[in-house]
Amino acid sequence: MRPSRFTEEQIVQALEKARNGTPALHVCRELGITQTTFYRWREKYGSASMNEARELHALRVENQQLRQIVSNLLLEKESTAPARRKK
Repeated sequence: MRPSRFTEEQIVQALEKARNGTPALHVCRELGITQTTFYRWREKYGSASMNEARELHALRVENQQLRQIVSNLLLEKESTAPARRKK
């Protein structure tokens, strides 16, 4: 999946604009996104505040790093398995 060109903070700010009375269509035009994207963001980040968005981003980064570590360990284990069997 292609990464978003908007940060979680920018997304939350856009949703707050819409919540404060700016029509969704104007927010979409301002950001250059489709209404489908806007409503998808609203489903995902609807009640999030700025702090929650930052925490969510930090957790996603940490989760990605942990997945990378696990995959590296699994690859290392598989590559050294034939050498261990020969002994």
